[in-house]
Amino acid sequence: MLDPDRHLEIGSLLFEGIDQIDLTGPFEVLSRIPNATYRIYARDTAPVRDLRGLRLTADAALAEAPPLDVLHVPGGYGQEALMEDAVILDWVRRQAAGALCVFSVCTGALICGAAGLLKGRRATTHWNSHHLLHHFGAIPVDARVVEDGALVTAAGVTAGIDGALTVAARLRGDEAAQLIQLTMAYAPEPPFDAGTPDRAPPAVLERARAAAADITARRTETARRIQGRLDL
Repeated sequence: MLDPDRHLEIGSLLFEGIDQIDLTGPFEVLSRIPNATYRIYARDTAPVRDLRGLRLTADAALAEAPPLDVLHVPGGYGQEALMEDAVILDWVRRQAAGALCVFSVCTGALICGAAGLLKGRRATTHWNSHHLLHHFGAIPVDARVVEDGALVTAAGVTAGIDGALTVAARLRGDEAAQLIQLTMAYAPEPPFDAGTPDRAPPAVLERARAAAADITARRTETARRIQGRLDL
């Protein structure tokens, strides 16, 4: 736990085609961390839409961000367009270099990988992209939240809440994180036990894989290109 008197700068990356829960789930936690400023950053402050059409707007442009103590990188289908975006990747690398914690959610891990942040690091991501982690030099771990030094990676979508609580506990202690959890009434009791590939009915898993087949194929091609450029 850090000195509670140390003020923290926390920032999330926003982009077109983000999965809003990758952003807004952790937002519920990160924005409640004591003695911290939380802001959302994007290439500019023009509104963007998440992959289901929800309109979102950044607080400031990337260039306006101070050195961040916590860098939060969400995922979503729009992640694919950022994998070879020099402006975004340079910003992620620069912010990560001085951050106390780099926190990715879902396929945000692939953005971090494209920026070279996963080399030799234990990491996780959404189950449908987990097989791509090795292209970025990562050590894939099948877990909901994985910690490796300053890197915290959360698996698919809702795992971002768990990852954010992990980050909160690192920064301000378990009690502070528990208070945030209680305030959020975060005590999930889903009506179905179908949230992972090994638990979902085979027919449901097959439909999910089929629905994501196109984006999975594009991500695979991009990951292979990036692997060829990384010094692994």
